Amino acid sequence: MSIKLILDKCNGCTLCVRACPFSAIAMVNKKAVIDQGICNLCGACLPACKFKAIVIDKVPAQVVKINLADYKGVWVFVEQKKGKIQSVSFELLGKARELAAKLDTYVGAVFLGNQIEIEAQELISCGADTVYLAEAPQLANFQDEPYTKVLVKLIDKYKPAIVLCGATFIGRSLISRVAVKINTGLTADCTALDIEPQKKILLQTRPAFGGNIMATIVTPNHRPQMATVRHKVMPQPLPDKQRKGKIIKEFFHNDELHSRTKLLDIIEEVEGLVNLAEADIIVSGGRGMSGQDNFKIIHELAEVLGGGVGSSRAAVDSGWMPYSHQVGQTGRTVSPKIYIACGISGQIQHLVGMQSSKIIIAINKDPDAPIFKIATYGIIGDLFEIVPALTKRFKEVLRR
Repeated sequence: MSIKLILDKCNGCTLCVRACPFSAIAMVNKKAVIDQGICNLCGACLPACKFKAIVIDKVPAQVVKINLADYKGVWVFVEQKKGKIQSVSFELLGKARELAAKLDTYVGAVFLGNQIEIEAQELISCGADTVYLAEAPQLANFQDEPYTKVLVKLIDKYKPAIVLCGATFIGRSLISRVAVKINTGLTADCTALDIEPQKKILLQTRPAFGGNIMATIVTPNHRPQMATVRHKVMPQPLPDKQRKGKIIKEFFHNDELHSRTKLLDIIEEVEGLVNLAEADIIVSGGRGMSGQDNFKIIHELAEVLGGGVGSSRAAVDSGWMPYSHQVGQTGRTVSPKIYIACGISGQIQHLVGMQSSKIIIAINKDPDAPIFKIATYGIIGDLFEIVPALTKRFKEVLRR
């Protein structure tokens, strides 16, 4: 796009000068002059000019059409740490298997690391038909540049229709770079994936507008279709040791694996007594806790049950709980056997982080709270009476 001034129409009124938020317009000899180096084409000056003396020429972007039929397969980028495959990758393989069945295509797994071939069969057991294996010392630990180069080259070579990746620190850093390099779309933090039956395109559902609505996004004209999914959103498939598949070894030159950054050290995240993402039981508190000191009863119940302590965003924003305990769209995604929500209303932002829990117990004094719509069991009442009573009873039954 470009901006230009029609001098014959400009009468020197200075309205455009006052409207420009970047001070890119000045008056010279009673005529507006636009500094092209400062102007960012925001268009704020257009409605300000009553004489239509300013015009922005919009040149349509050239669309490079591709043959969508050339792209086949559902791929999963496999995340590993110290050679150990992360559980989010197995969860994605299960979903990839489901999507591939609807498309009548294969499931591919991209596995990068060093001396990791022994782990590849585990990917086949969990749903992969083909494992694309790249091993090199430079790939032992994740680094943006070499991982991006390798994944881009593999996509260009094999042309998958769909690429899935975990919405982890590694996945978020990697897959956005790849999407830009190959000029395709990316939907982050999806909570659901499906195939549109007629057009056979990927339906990517995620929270939008602050989590107040759920949006389904498609990538109709570009390939591959790319999406990230948070840990614990999808169920992990049961491995089938009898499954057969193939391993394709890919080799890359040292210059392709070069990185301008140097990995100095890896510092593991310090977890609490219970890793929230892996806890079988989680007791969470929300705005209804009414203060930091009141979370004591949440901790007591969680301790008796041997579970973890979670919280809603409202509790974290109020300073009652640290961010590491936040469950929801902007916090952790969890899938425990039992999730006890205390004083949590149940906004979408929170639900997307815990709705895959096996059993959900909601405690809230508001009978119309949205949390009750997804709760397995609901208790309407004062949580400050109910939670201590539950703790007391569990102590008696469990003899703790």
